[in-house]
Amino acid sequence: MLLVIAYSRGARGSLRNVTRAHEECVVRHFGRAALFEASEFGAFQALRLREKHGTEIQIEWTEPFNEFDRVRAAVRTAAQAYENREEPATPYAKFAAGRDLPDPDTMRGREL
Repeated sequence: MLLVIAYSRGARGSLRNVTRAHEECVVRHFGRAALFEASEFGAFQALRLREKHGTEIQIEWTEPFNEFDRVRAAVRTAAQAYENREEPATPYAKFAAGRDLPDPDTMRGREL
């Protein structure tokens, strides 16, 4: 998919107009950003926005997030345990202390 981000009022207006006029190539619209399908027509729409607005339009190639490919099992287990905790106000660092769960500082320092 193509992520298109608009950084000015004029670029946001153009993005809104393109997403309304060409819904068939829009996966999702978020206001100042939109996901276009990975087709030549989706790329055409993104590129014409950048041609019109220059650096006020950013285009990024995205791919779906596969948690089983990118994230260690310990992190997935920690997320599941944390969301199923008994006390919803407990911060993760306090929750993980004394348990066999990844430390938040360690996770911050590791890239996917």
